Amino acid sequence: FKGGYDPDGAQTWLEGIERIFRAMRCQDEHRVLLGGYVLHEEADHWWGNAKQRLEASGAFITWAHFKREFLTKYFLADERNCKVIEFMELKQGSMAVSEYAAKFEDLCRFAPHYNTMEVEEDKCVKFENGL
Repeated sequence: FKGGYDPDGAQTWLEGIERIFRAMRCQDEHRVLLGGYVLHEEADHWWGNAKQRLEASGAFITWAHFKREFLTKYFLADERNCKVIEFMELKQGSMAVSEYAAKFEDLCRFAPHYNTMEVEEDKCVKFENGL
């Protein structure tokens, strides 16, 4: 990830790197180092500065810290909220069912409360109500 204004690219990069970490069974303490290593250009400069600031405050930087800082910088809360609203208001309209299903799953990742076993039935109801 190179940085700049690219909220979707930032989210995609983060999901991709986490998928790699899971496949490699990468431990949390190594994720920050490896995640920072694969940043480029402006994002690499940003992380160097953010890391220095966090370390100066005495914080032990976990992957959760990294993700929070990264998303705060590259995927602003307002933009995430817009994705949640888009998900909540999603209707099939003129889309084919397969297009609607793909859009539903894509946007659902921004509404994490719909991604637990406890609310699977609610997710199904939400999907059906959009048809």
